[in-house]
Amino acid sequence: MQDSITFGYVLRYMPRNYDAIAWFYDRLARVIFGRALINAQLFLLRAIIPGSDMLIVGGGTGWILEDIAKRHSSGLNITYIDASQKMIELARKRDVGANKVAFIAAPIEQALLAGPYDLVITPFFFDNFNDNTMRHIFTAVDSRLGVDGVWLYCDFRNTEVLWQKVLLRVMYLFFRVTCGLEATMLPDAEGCFRDAGYRGDGRALFAHGFIVSEIYRRGSQ
Repeated sequence: MQDSITFGYVLRYMPRNYDAIAWFYDRLARVIFGRALINAQLFLLRAIIPGSDMLIVGGGTGWILEDIAKRHSSGLNITYIDASQKMIELARKRDVGANKVAFIAAPIEQALLAGPYDLVITPFFFDNFNDNTMRHIFTAVDSRLGVDGVWLYCDFRNTEVLWQKVLLRVMYLFFRVTCGLEATMLPDAEGCFRDAGYRGDGRALFAHGFIVSEIYRRGSQ
């Protein structure tokens, strides 16, 4: 009983970010998923329009900035936000070409952002939160997106495949212990997009359907 109380206390007060594993996060992801997480994000980059004002939320180590620069070497104004200071430090070292990048180490709901943005990317971000918190954060991100904005989303999805169910549970346990994440299951992010009036404009599945990438546009377009 005492061990359970102590463990709960540690989880409650430890930082809820990826500082502790930032230095090996990309390597860990490649060992488990190969290129699936990378390919899921690269699929979304086709929707970037030259000259866009972009917001990247929960971008991690920043490798995606280099791939964006390969496609758009200049002209983009990017706000890059992550709650982990260690992740931001790694992202600052990336080659972003001639694009302008502002780095912010803070939770999205606490960040002072200019906006509105033409495009938002949330790569493997909403799976960090329980459903109530995710809906609050969804609203915070949604409010920063312009009227004709595009939302690029990729994350894990619930399936009936046994090994994927087991892996998802193991992942949540690992990140709960190492990073203090509150979530224990995937929130209904796709339901939020539907309720907010977004429509899909491009979709792909990776890792045998375990990962989904979706290009969302507001329903009025």
